[in-house]
Amino acid sequence: MSLWNIVSHMPQEELSSLSPEFPRSLRCLLADWLENQPWEFISGSDAFCTSVASRLFSAMLEKLRGAAGAEGQQCQVLQQVNGLENTYRRDPLRLVAVLRAVLEGEKAAVLKRDHHLPLSFHRRQEELKFGVGLQRLQHRVREIREIREIQALRDGPAGEGTGRDGAGAAPQELPTLILEAVKELEAVKQQVLKRIQIWKRQQQLAGNGAVFEENLAPLQKRCEDLVEVHFQLQQQAMAASAELGPELLPRLLERFSEVLSSLVKSSFLVEKQPPQVLKTQTKFQASVRFLLGPRLMKAAPKPPMVRADMVTEKQARELSLSTYSNTPSESTGEIMHNVVALETNPTSGTCCANFKNVLLKKIKRCERKGSESVTEEKCAVLFSTSVALTPSNASVHLQVLSLPIVVIVHGNQDNNAKATVLWDNAFSEIERVPFVVAERVPWEKMCDTLNLKFMAEVQTTKGLLKEHYFFLAQKIFNDHSASLEDFQSRNVSWAQFNKEILPGRGFTFWQWFDGVLDLTKRCLKSYWSDRLIIGFISKQYVCKLLSTEPDGTFLLRFSDSEIGGVTIAYVTRGKDGSSQVENIQPFSAKDLSIRSLGDRIRDLGQLRNLYPNTPKDQAFGSHYNKEQTGKDGRGYVSTAIKMTVESERDQEPPSSMGAPPAPMFPVPVPQPESLQPLPGSLCPPAPFCPQPVPPGYPESNMNVMVPDSLTPFPRTPPILPPSLSMDPALPLCQDPAFGNPGAFMPNQYLPGEASQLLPGGPSSELQDEEMPELPPELPPFPGVVDVPLQSPPRWMSPGMDPPSSSDLEQLLHNVTLFPPFAPPPQHSEYPDSSWGLGEARWDDGARPGHA
Repeated sequence: MSLWNIVSHMPQEELSSLSPEFPRSLRCLLADWLENQPWEFISGSDAFCTSVASRLFSAMLEKLRGAAGAEGQQCQVLQQVNGLENTYRRDPLRLVAVLRAVLEGEKAAVLKRDHHLPLSFHRRQEELKFGVGLQRLQHRVREIREIREIQALRDGPAGEGTGRDGAGAAPQELPTLILEAVKELEAVKQQVLKRIQIWKRQQQLAGNGAVFEENLAPLQKRCEDLVEVHFQLQQQAMAASAELGPELLPRLLERFSEVLSSLVKSSFLVEKQPPQVLKTQTKFQASVRFLLGPRLMKAAPKPPMVRADMVTEKQARELSLSTYSNTPSESTGEIMHNVVALETNPTSGTCCANFKNVLLKKIKRCERKGSESVTEEKCAVLFSTSVALTPSNASVHLQVLSLPIVVIVHGNQDNNAKATVLWDNAFSEIERVPFVVAERVPWEKMCDTLNLKFMAEVQTTKGLLKEHYFFLAQKIFNDHSASLEDFQSRNVSWAQFNKEILPGRGFTFWQWFDGVLDLTKRCLKSYWSDRLIIGFISKQYVCKLLSTEPDGTFLLRFSDSEIGGVTIAYVTRGKDGSSQVENIQPFSAKDLSIRSLGDRIRDLGQLRNLYPNTPKDQAFGSHYNKEQTGKDGRGYVSTAIKMTVESERDQEPPSSMGAPPAPMFPVPVPQPESLQPLPGSLCPPAPFCPQPVPPGYPESNMNVMVPDSLTPFPRTPPILPPSLSMDPALPLCQDPAFGNPGAFMPNQYLPGEASQLLPGGPSSELQDEEMPELPPELPPFPGVVDVPLQSPPRWMSPGMDPPSSSDLEQLLHNVTLFPPFAPPPQHSEYPDSSWGLGEARWDDGARPGHA
């Protein structure tokens, strides 16, 4: 955004006094053209400044006359333009001073309101400053050349002077001009080097998500233009060696050499950085670019080779502090395919070495200081080569370090390695000793870093709010009594960021925040971008917000106690009729991959309005997935997964449930005197048993729904033949839903012969499981009840005659019966969920693992 885009929307009274000598109407016509001219850098009154001011004055008049016709106020505008021309034609430097004052006033007004100027304005001003400095150098070269030509004419072909005064004045004037030109050359060189450092810093911040203009073409052109002026000025100095004398000339040539050397070495850059979190045995790519290669590299039959080596932080520090270029004698890691040619592309005008299949085979760890972990150990890739430059044919050694790299050997180190990289990228200085970074930084800078990282990772334009920063400050500082203003003046340490475990948790602040990043990026991007998730808010503050809201009001927040979880807090009625706030067990990325957050919210009838008062269908309607109905293309009837929440008031204690419900069908049970020890387990193996739900969360259940007409269960339970008796050696099926610990139910899913009922049941091996005690007032077993046969069992074909009781007894003695619903080999990822099928619903507590 330009400065004019901000100024044009400010109240007129704030700007009316800024340009009393320049009409406001003309300022509006010039718009952002005015700030794109170097008024601020024309500060002298010499011939160069006068000539630049005259060119700008003519360009402005032409711009105003062209804009006058487009605005439809040509007569009035032309009168004002003619007035400006009459006033400043003879003194364009005066107009420069007026317009410089206009821009200074506008900048002051914007700074007063916003406390900062647009980044694009700063970049443009830096470009204008370099442009003016380069034009001044070119003007100096022309001026020196003209003086030498005039002196050559005065001296004549025989070298005799035409006058003592003229011949003596020129030698005194020429050295002074050359010295001033060399001084200006060094100043412009510093601007170019600073611009290269800024590019490197922006490249590093891009690792945290900052916007980065990675195009190196403008920077390459700056370097080439400056080197061209450097050679022209050096040539003029060599031609004036007689005037400069034997003492001044060597010093000037040394300064010329230093300017060129620093430009050449600084123009060797890492265009594409290797990954800053690098796993061993993993291929990666990188590229280096020599900006002055197309201009200075001597053509050779074989191009120079660039080598990549891994160096430690200590080796990188030694390289940066050494006065000469060298390559470390020992590499800290073994890199495969680490030598690539530095080639010039005539079409694109670039000189690059592209590393495409580099492999870090292994890493050699160095000694760590204090409590530093391997994920805090930083290293870098050193790219080095030697090139021959024209026109002197001198050989120059070039080397450049990559950004800091954390090498890991396992994926579980990735999270902590990213924390090290994030901290280094955010808080390192432009010019530093590798890889020194502050241990404590202002909390405000940390907020900017977290916001930048969040927006980049989630790929959203909706960043964090000050309320989010307040919650994050309470979390990282473990202080719930300070105000937002108190936190703004505090510093946060690296230890608080990713070394100290949060109180009452098993993870650090960064590990928790990175989990939120991953969850939001994978499953919640659209919800966050629509501002449907408050997210960063504590459970206690949620209770305060919702305590006065009507039933069904809810909001979404990130879980405090789990990494990468989002939960729903909603208002409901307790057993005593009072309003209370419930928090549903957090959903992970795996949960939301099974059923999206929007569909889960639609499933829950307890949720009515998104806080403060937006109906949930209005807020989340665009996030609902269309439910399939009927049959699919293969003829299968579609199913749908639904989520329910069982609150505490829906779960009655066993003592209040009254008499147990009648069993699905009565079976004969042996009398107490014939009771035998139970050989089988009353509960399947441990992986299939329901797991406890963390305290404070209502249990969420997922049900598979199918049409009632397709339910495979019969409406009336089957009746066993009266002669069927229970063998005490057979395992019993204990189910709280039946109430009878001895109730046995034959398999209704698998039709066919009895031998087909065997596979899939739980192991018949004895397990040391404790049998639940029966109430003392009830007899251990009810009496045997014989029920007359009313219809053939389900396992018989309709045309078959019922078998005799003796046949059934023989069958049961020869075949081991298993519980009807055997758990499959794999178990559910969500042990606290219940799965149902049509109206015949089974609780996972009774049939774990059944789907």
